[in-house]
Amino acid sequence: MTKNTRTIETDRLILRRFDKNDAEEMFNNYLSSDKVTKYMTFPTYKSVKEAESYLDFVISEYQKDRTYRWCIVLKETNQVIGAIDVVSFNEALNEATIGYCLSDKYWHKGIMSEAFSAVIKYLFEEENVNRIQATHDVKNPNSGKVMQKCSLKFEGIHRQAGINNTGICDSAYYAILREDYVK
Repeated sequence: MTKNTRTIETDRLILRRFDKNDAEEMFNNYLSSDKVTKYMTFPTYKSVKEAESYLDFVISEYQKDRTYRWCIVLKETNQVIGAIDVVSFNEALNEATIGYCLSDKYWHKGIMSEAFSAVIKYLFEEENVNRIQATHDVKNPNSGKVMQKCSLKFEGIHRQAGINNTGICDSAYYAILREDYVK
């Protein structure tokens, strides 16, 4: 069976595959926000058309094994408010690296921690992943707080090891191992 993105439901969220109809909400809710994209590796989107092009890429990626890209939908409004992905998968280590972004209207409400915790559960329990890691620009400590809430352990700072829309940056690394995971 292909290892891939499957729908995950939490108390407040539905994590599902992206589809072509998501472009406008993605653009309006987070991709067009300089605040959201400040620490991202992609620029702020200038049009819905850019979101549509990105969705063409994402949807084609779903055909590949080990593609995990979730659209975050808030159940209360049925709106697309963010994304959480396995941005890279190391087969030799059975290691998933997670990346995420969320509409700034939903920051500091536990939404991303809820989504990330659900993805961790899925990857450990359904996909037999051994290690899940994530990084953040040290100038964006709130991203690190999400990682800590999700039981990832701080592993260190790689100096000038990242680049994003602010330039070259120091990256803080966090991870959780299968053996650390408590169901």
